[in-house]
Amino acid sequence: MAILVVAEHHNSELNSATAKAVGAAAAIANSIGAEIHVLVAGHQARPAAEDAAKLQGVAKVLLADSPTLEHPLAETLTPLLVNLAKDYSHVLAAATTTGKNLLPRVAALLDVAQISDIVAVADADTFVRPIYAGNALATVQSKDAIKVITVRTTAFEAAAATGSASIESIDAPLVATNARFVGQEVAKSERPELTSAKIIVSGGRGMGSGENFALLEALADTLGAAVGASRAAVDAGFVPNDYQVGQTGKIVAPELYIAVGISGAIQHLAGMKDSKVIVAINKDEEAPIFSVADYGIVGDLFKVVPELKAALG
Repeated sequence: MAILVVAEHHNSELNSATAKAVGAAAAIANSIGAEIHVLVAGHQARPAAEDAAKLQGVAKVLLADSPTLEHPLAETLTPLLVNLAKDYSHVLAAATTTGKNLLPRVAALLDVAQISDIVAVADADTFVRPIYAGNALATVQSKDAIKVITVRTTAFEAAAATGSASIESIDAPLVATNARFVGQEVAKSERPELTSAKIIVSGGRGMGSGENFALLEALADTLGAAVGASRAAVDAGFVPNDYQVGQTGKIVAPELYIAVGISGAIQHLAGMKDSKVIVAINKDEEAPIFSVADYGIVGDLFKVVPELKAALG
């Protein structure tokens, strides 16, 4: 049996989360000597399939190309994936909004239990996943014939683009559904996307207002960083919710995470504590954020941030 990874892409290019999911699949494949196949379902998605074929460890890319698959609707992708899954021992996808929407439907139709948000692979049947907002790790074992798994991409290394897999075209089933794609509003920014950024500057309720986030944006531009926020800052209306980092936002693990005016609620820590280096700036020396910080600055952020930017500039 082989392992199937569901690719996330924009038709013209592969999402970086897919390479991380392939990295997780490789950990499983190595324990049982299985091949890794990648499903690219889209419309005019040959470029994304070619990107997937370059991922190390991938033996075959399945390209399902149809106008009905142009947008990743779970209603149209699920029947395709259920049909394919019967030939695989494991079906994996990144634990993104797309993966979290798609794989539970697939697991239900296959009558198996989904294993969510894995952060480590013990063997082909046993996986580690966080519980209690990341404060504990649970080791779970599945005896289902088909394992349906979402992967926390921050926990796995991306597969290198050194492969040369074959690309096989497959038919996409015609699906009768009332669901249709209406439109989407994509936030446009010259800064890196949060989940793929190497440096993130995040602000919390201590920023005081949305206007004060200009301080962080200036620092982020100096560092070539993305801008994030805690849920408290988002709920206060300081920034849009696509900035949110945390258990109910985006899970990130950049090389450098700078937390400014963030107290460090458990839900926020769950989304960023795997960052390689964490720098915290807060006037409260008892703030929980300092418990996970590699470097801490106790001081007024409105003085510290401009001084930091000046020193970097």
